[in-house]
Amino acid sequence: MSAEFDVDRESTVPASQEELLGRVAQGDEAAFGELYDRMAPRVLGLVRRLLVDPAQSEEVAQEIFLEIWQTATRYEAQRGGASTWILTMAHRRAVDRIRSSQASRDRDVKIGIRDLAVAYDEVSETVAVRIEHERVEKAMSRLTELQRQAISLAYYGGLSQSEVAERLQIPLGTVKTRLRDGLIRLRDEMGVAS
Repeated sequence: MSAEFDVDRESTVPASQEELLGRVAQGDEAAFGELYDRMAPRVLGLVRRLLVDPAQSEEVAQEIFLEIWQTATRYEAQRGGASTWILTMAHRRAVDRIRSSQASRDRDVKIGIRDLAVAYDEVSETVAVRIEHERVEKAMSRLTELQRQAISLAYYGGLSQSEVAERLQIPLGTVKTRLRDGLIRLRDEMGVAS
């Protein structure tokens, strides 16, 4: 009778978290349920302290338990306790979610700033553009015809130096020289510091 008593006594001793995790690694759903019941409050508490948002905390806790189910075979008892392994995983997941949320907010702010229409005085802007255009025209008029032609084709026509050479039927080196000399002269005429 004492042997039966010992068997009953052993069957009522709750399994350790390490034992439960070992059984989860073998696909034991009942062990997973018991492990979940024991660890869910601690996991959710840790995640909630880090994330604050209850909905996100629950979502991350769910992801953690899914990861536990999928990766229980990777748990190594000699490296630490099961609860430490699980809570470390929970902490990492929560921090990852914080970083992801912050990156998403930063992206949204950058896009919002980029798309923000900045109020400006159209009249003064138009006047400034017109004055700048006149300055460029005046400076362009002081270039030689050959320099003006090369700069107009390259910068206003959008042609490459090779295309300008082909269009004007002159060597590429000549086009480069005309562009360089013309731009230096434009810079000097407009009073732009190099």
